[in-house]
Amino acid sequence: MKHLSYLNKYLWKYRYRLSLGILFVIISNYFNVLSPLVIRYSFDLVQENIAYYQMFDGFALQEDFRTVFSSGLLFTGIVVLLLAILKGIFLFFMRQTIIVMSRMIEFDLKNEIYSHYQQLDLAFYKRNNTGDLMSRISEDVSRVRDYLGPAFMYGINLVVLFIMVIYAMVNVSPMLTFWVLTPLPILSFSVYYINSIINRRSEKIQEQLSWLTTSAQETYSGIRVIKSFVQEKQMLRFFERESDTYKDTSLKLAKVEAYFFPLMLLLIGISTILTIYVGGQGIIAGSLTTGNVAEFVIYVNMLTWPVMAIGWVASMTQRAAASQKRINYLLETAPSVASPTTEPLDLKGNIEFRNVSFTYPDTGIVALKNINFSLGAGQKMAIVGRTGTGKTTIADLLVRMYDTTTGQVLLDGKPINEVNLGEVRAQTGYVPQDVFLFSDTVAENIAFGSANFERHNIEDAARNAAIHTDIAALPQGYETLVGERGVTLSGGQKQRISIARAFVKDPRILILDDCLSAVDARTEKLILKNLKTILEAKTAIIITHRISSLLEFDKILVLDDGQIAEQGTHEELMEKKGLYLEMFERQQQEETTIN
Repeated sequence: MKHLSYLNKYLWKYRYRLSLGILFVIISNYFNVLSPLVIRYSFDLVQENIAYYQMFDGFALQEDFRTVFSSGLLFTGIVVLLLAILKGIFLFFMRQTIIVMSRMIEFDLKNEIYSHYQQLDLAFYKRNNTGDLMSRISEDVSRVRDYLGPAFMYGINLVVLFIMVIYAMVNVSPMLTFWVLTPLPILSFSVYYINSIINRRSEKIQEQLSWLTTSAQETYSGIRVIKSFVQEKQMLRFFERESDTYKDTSLKLAKVEAYFFPLMLLLIGISTILTIYVGGQGIIAGSLTTGNVAEFVIYVNMLTWPVMAIGWVASMTQRAAASQKRINYLLETAPSVASPTTEPLDLKGNIEFRNVSFTYPDTGIVALKNINFSLGAGQKMAIVGRTGTGKTTIADLLVRMYDTTTGQVLLDGKPINEVNLGEVRAQTGYVPQDVFLFSDTVAENIAFGSANFERHNIEDAARNAAIHTDIAALPQGYETLVGERGVTLSGGQKQRISIARAFVKDPRILILDDCLSAVDARTEKLILKNLKTILEAKTAIIITHRISSLLEFDKILVLDDGQIAEQGTHEELMEKKGLYLEMFERQQQEETTIN
């Protein structure tokens, strides 16, 4: 239960609803326990008066006696029916409080997990599969809800009913109560033993389910690759193997759970036999009546479902504990990148890298080595170099997706890890290499991240990104749904929408990470021409493989193997006749060959 103790804060939050639920459980069981008392009275009434009825055989008074006798039995029947109705009403109220409470906690827990997901850093998402994260917020939370709802409700009902029934039984006959409850120690040991097995197997089931979800998610995301390589059958076979593993694990758990019901029925049957045998001996001895034995038989059968529910409740509790353990591990994972303050920040745009080195935490890959440069507010800088030289890592450090391994990144003279992280990202426009669009309209994708925007702002940003004409040609224009990850658009269109998204934000710092790789030369020239106007008063860093002559840069960094090989203006680097000149001449030759 130590893992489930995390939920205590939610139980306290909804304590009034839970308290009402417990009250309704007590009231419904009170009416439930009264029924056997009325039935005992009916049995004793029949037993005591049947002889008198037979004595009046042949007399006119027999009919009058029969009328009174029948009225008494009818009255007891009406009382039993009324008690059943009252019990049903309070059972309804019980479900409306406890089950509704479980749904509310499910809502809160999912929101807490989702909120925590968004606070975690990129390194966390590289370590964990998407399918596993989805499983924790869906399947695991559902199992926890089952514990807080049905399991909690029936568990409370079980305890209350046991207390009331045993109290009523002891008041009638302590000796008969002892014999009836004799099988309970065997039941307790059985529940403890079987539940330990259920717990272990539940954890394995959840782990396998997470892997299944991950496999399915990767299949859906990579369906184009699967189809193009004609790997549908192979992927199906792989999924079938994993599904078989899940099925086998689930069947093993089901077999263990299947022991509960026969065991419960056996123990209840033994209790019933003991009730009739020992009770019969009491009737012979005169210490008990027929009504007492009938009352005890009803009590024993009244306990049948709760006793059988012990296994069900225990199973759900164990599953919930296994799921909550996985959820707790996630919620206890602290983001390595967090905002130290909530103070507002008026970003000017001065950037400085001071002796910055960075090693990716999970892979151990050294991306940057002793990087030093500064860029004044409103200045423009290009970062060029071959693939894998650390260009994108600089962009990630600037928006603080990671913290530096050594050295400092400074914004306006302050270390980036000492200022409001949300404000830094809000005032920075970042167009990453890997473009991502949401399953929404084109307009909503462009406006994403902008608090206040008008339609003309969206269209202006689209024009500057050279995508307005393409959008206008879509079936519903800006209201066209782009599909999952923008699947209905070309690579170049997605890149330009991503650029428009950064433009409409009107940031102080703009970072473009190789965002023109999928557009043609004519469109690239048009975007670069618009960039001259857009970047006029902004600090800009453009990461690219191609050296453009259409933009003037205050500084150009040439990276090689995670280090700054050269830096300066275009003219200064050309005069050095080093790596930059080599890259520039190679690009010129390629363009000449293509033309």
